[in-house]
Parts: sequence; structure tokens; C-alpha cells
Amino acid sequence: MQAYFAYHSKLHSFHLFSIEHLLTIAVIVVLSTLLFVYQNGLKKLRSEIRYMLAFLLIISDTLQHCWLVSEHVWSLKKDLPLQLSDIAAILAVVMLLTKSYRLFQFMYFAGLGSSIQAILTPDLGHFSFPHFQYIEFFVSHGGVVLACLFMVVAFNYKPTIPSMWASFFIVNLYGAVIFFLNKLLGANYLYIMKKPRNTSILDYLGPWPWYLLSMELVILLSFYLLYSPFWLKKKM
Repeated sequence: MQAYFAYHSKLHSFHLFSIEHLLTIAVIVVLSTLLFVYQNGLKKLRSEIRYMLAFLLIISDTLQHCWLVSEHVWSLKKDLPLQLSDIAAILAVVMLLTKSYRLFQFMYFAGLGSSIQAILTPDLGHFSFPHFQYIEFFVSHGGVVLACLFMVVAFNYKPTIPSMWASFFIVNLYGAVIFFLNKLLGANYLYIMKKPRNTSILDYLGPWPWYLLSMELVILLSFYLLYSPFWLKKKM
């Protein structure tokens, strides 16, 4: 049992698109689909469900930091909740508890987009299923995806083009702040200073610093893809 919680685990390393990774993605996709299939029933229980999702995200992130501290490996250089998907988990809790439409506008693009990217190409290193870190990672990021889609289904929230551009501006402003913080801490939050060691989309976007410019186009493209279902619905 200890092997599933040890930071220096002797379990096999995570492999991108392995069977367990694909099955985990499939579970998140199925749960997301069920939100739309049973949307009428969800609306009757939306208060209970949003509190449940918020509680799940709070517990997940709290346990993550408690685990790192207990393993004596928590570090300012890598464990502050400054990755975009980490910030998204915190903001998802606020969005769920307050039902903030304005926050949803940002979360739908930046939160949902960053969480999907993290789920598809997770930076998990030597943590594979069923290690605690693997499970916590996908519960947290999958929870953000479900939270954003839940607001669409249960409250009929819809993103807009102006909010998409506002989200793009905020992400870039946040990235500029994190750049200087990385310099101060000698850290690599948002992978601004160098690419992650694991396989990611950044591997196909050129060397540093050019991949940062390429990433701008990727972010815009992903935002437009996320908006496309609503654009198609308007056209139909």
C-alpha cells in the first residue's frame, strides 16, 4: 500500500496514451457526455451537484499539498498552485459556489482549455496508475472539465467571443507575471522557461523562446474550437 503513496515510488513510470491513460480519458469523456444526456435531471439537482463538485475539488487539492508536505518534498519552485490548470481548479470552486457568470466566461476558455491539455499530455513523470498522484491529478483536472460543462448544462451559461478575447488577454498578462516570478524563484511555472520533460504539444512548436509565440496560436485555436459548438448551434 505504501508504494501507492510514496513520492519516490517504485511503480512503473507514466506512459502517454497507455491503456490506463486512455481509459482515464474515456471515463472523463463518458462523465462529460452524461451531463448532456441527463441534463433535465441535473437541473433539478444542480445545487447539490455543484456543491459536490466544489467539495471534490477542494478535497483533491488539499490532499495533494498535504501529501507533498508529508513526503517532505513540497517546494516553492514547483508546488505553488500557479500552473494555469491549478489556478483553474481554485477558480472552479469559486465559480461553483457563487454561480458567477463572469467567472464562467473565463473558466470556459482558460480553465477548460488548460485542463483538457493537461489531461491529454499530463506531466506525471514516474507516477502511474494506481498511485495517489495519478488519481489526484485526473480527479482535479477532470473535475474542472465537469465543473465548466456543468455550468453550461445546468445553468444554460454560454461563452461569448468578447469573453474569449478577454480570456486570451488575461492568460497573457498572467504569463508575463509568472515569467518574472519564475526568474525570482528559479522555477518553471507555465513551462515558460523551458519545456517539460514529458511529451507535450510544446515538443512540436519549436525551441525556446519560439515555442512561446507558437503557443499563442495554439491557445487561440483551442479557444475557437471550444467556442465552435455554440457557433454551430447559432447557425443551426
